[in-house]
Amino acid sequence: MSNSEDWNSDISSLLNKIYLCADKKSWYDRVAEAYDRTRPRYPAKILARVREVAQFPAQGKILEIGSGPGIASIELAKIGLKMICLEPSLSACNLARRKCKNYLHVEFINTTFEEWQLESQQFDAVVATTSFHWVTPGIRTEKTAAALKENGLLILLWNTPPQPKYEVHQLLAEVYLSHAPVLAKYETHQNHQANLAKMGQEVIDSGYFKDLISEQLVSRVSYSVEDYLTLLSTLSPYIRLEPQQRVNLLTELAKVLKLNCGNQLELSYLSMMQIARKN
Repeated sequence: MSNSEDWNSDISSLLNKIYLCADKKSWYDRVAEAYDRTRPRYPAKILARVREVAQFPAQGKILEIGSGPGIASIELAKIGLKMICLEPSLSACNLARRKCKNYLHVEFINTTFEEWQLESQQFDAVVATTSFHWVTPGIRTEKTAAALKENGLLILLWNTPPQPKYEVHQLLAEVYLSHAPVLAKYETHQNHQANLAKMGQEVIDSGYFKDLISEQLVSRVSYSVEDYLTLLSTLSPYIRLEPQQRVNLLTELAKVLKLNCGNQLELSYLSMMQIARKN
């Protein structure tokens, strides 16, 4: 994080300004494997709807922005189209390359979208997988539009962090207030939906895209307490904490969760698909 950037401590401010992170290439490096192991997958129903709406041409070409460790890349690779996937973190990029090694039509490039040398009007679709907020505003829409062929599609896929029920979160409130008050707020699926809707509206308001289609799905998953805490360690607000502060927080959360919930947690997360066509 840039020392010169005095960010508001509010989490929504952090996420809205995450594109200002001074070194996008190292932000997730330390947690790349944990990210791959614990971040939720994109539901099959959402991916099927993407294919149904997009109607990709047989010889089409996809650009993926922010592939991470290839969680969505490997599913998109199964479509069989040529893909170029951009990922700033070398650790995550290497994980994705290994995961997709049998898909010779998929290429990973270790770079940011901002630094990537534009291939103008070469892609049938640009896909961003829980990553579009990382791209600098303006560039988000202008450069994606420039990369797309006529009538090409911008496809935004989102997974929100799996979270426990409100009642479980309330059991953890005292721990958060003691160790990281800024993380104490409970974010409902409705909150996440509203925030993601703003991103979709930004795409339309840019003037580069039209005909926004938005669909969502809530999935329920089961995590061990250990995996849930590992998942938390991969989230930007937790990465931002001082190392000892993060250790103390996760240690105390573990105690409360194991005392009250045993070793298994029932969680849920929101997935969303937003598709817009180039003007």
